[in-house]
Amino acid sequence: MIALTLAEVAAAVGGTLTDADPDALVTAPVEVDSRKVRPGGLFAAFAGEHVDGHDYADTAIAAGAVAVLASRPVGGPTVLVDSVVDALGKLARAVVGRAGATVVALTGSAGKTSTKDLIAQLLQRLGDTVYPPGSLNNEIGHPMTALRVEDTTRHLVLEMGARHKGDIEYLTSITPPRIGLVLNVGTAHVGEFGSQEAIAEAKGELVEALPADGTAILNADDRLVRAMAARTRARVVFFGESADAHVRALDVRLDSTGRPSFTLSTPAGSAPVQLRLYGEHHVSNALAAAAVATELGMTVDDTAEALSEAGALSRWRMEVVDRADGVTVVNDAYNANPDSMRAALRALISMGGRGPERRRTWAVLGEMRELGEDSLAEHDAIGRLAVRLDVTKLVAVGGREAACMELGARNEGSWGEESVLVSDADAAVELLRSQLRPGDVVLVKASRSVGLEKVAEALLADGAAE
Repeated sequence: MIALTLAEVAAAVGGTLTDADPDALVTAPVEVDSRKVRPGGLFAAFAGEHVDGHDYADTAIAAGAVAVLASRPVGGPTVLVDSVVDALGKLARAVVGRAGATVVALTGSAGKTSTKDLIAQLLQRLGDTVYPPGSLNNEIGHPMTALRVEDTTRHLVLEMGARHKGDIEYLTSITPPRIGLVLNVGTAHVGEFGSQEAIAEAKGELVEALPADGTAILNADDRLVRAMAARTRARVVFFGESADAHVRALDVRLDSTGRPSFTLSTPAGSAPVQLRLYGEHHVSNALAAAAVATELGMTVDDTAEALSEAGALSRWRMEVVDRADGVTVVNDAYNANPDSMRAALRALISMGGRGPERRRTWAVLGEMRELGEDSLAEHDAIGRLAVRLDVTKLVAVGGREAACMELGARNEGSWGEESVLVSDADAAVELLRSQLRPGDVVLVKASRSVGLEKVAEALLADGAAE
């Protein structure tokens, strides 16, 4: 974090100093976990449902915190504010304003974290780049990431999530973006928003926040995203397979393991790309990342080279591990919605291959949450898709929605033993242990709250991974 005195911190957040030296310097990151506080840092005391950070103020100060950002006195150096959440956002806004880094913000219903990781790896070649680990994209994780910028930071890459209208508008007020990227508008959180059009309205808050000399990077293949071009004063760059896209992928192919290659085509030239990521859906993510990188001055050849070398930085997102016995475990259990579930199933089939050497494919799928009144229909559709793609065996895990998924599979084809419903992760593991054979490919995917990563972890623990 850029060094600030406590007086400057208090001024930025509209707080009052108590028991604190106004000239004391904050030089280390802001932390919300007292166990992570470093000397010279600032501890933000949040009052959660189960844990109140104010109770750990003494621990943070003993660890070297210069002060505590708190909503009530804690008996030590304190920046006292009405709302710690609001204060954190105000402090991040002040720090980002001083840093002068180019802010790149992205949103979308699926692929945000994978694309953010690609963009970060590309931009690091151009200079110091700050980006969030995993998917810290809400009113707490977002400013926490922004507060990591230094005087030397050249790029700040941020993903923005939304559960309500106005969420992205608020996040852009903390870190005004120069480049705004919208990946897609799907059905994730449709239970909260009510319709895809309402989701698009919320996602479009990002491009509305761009300045006239900024750049909106939009998916030309998504009609709701394409329409956002009319909602921004910034210059528009399209990516995708559409003929009018500025950044395109030509000659897309998948290798025997399901990793895509293509020719990256831009107005400045073309270059070949061979991704290390699994699944054809990553082509669109790579194009989005390439559009950002070329906008910021990276050559086409360097962009293609960087994409070809980039890996997956965040856990449980198409995380592929081969066991010693030849079983491949694909842990994509961080989250799920209908769009990402379809993409993962297609990636599974690609990894299984075709012809006489085809490997058996297992889709271990849990419930997709927050789909509202469309939930049962969407789960039914995923079960039917598993049949159409010819997945060897579907293991649906959970309650009513999972049962609907399994029933959809049965109704779509002449499946019997090819699909099964189990109650929980432990039951899924027991089934897999009894039926897996060397060479099988197992996809594990569900919404984060289902906790289906336990299945993948158990399978990997059963044998030494290569």
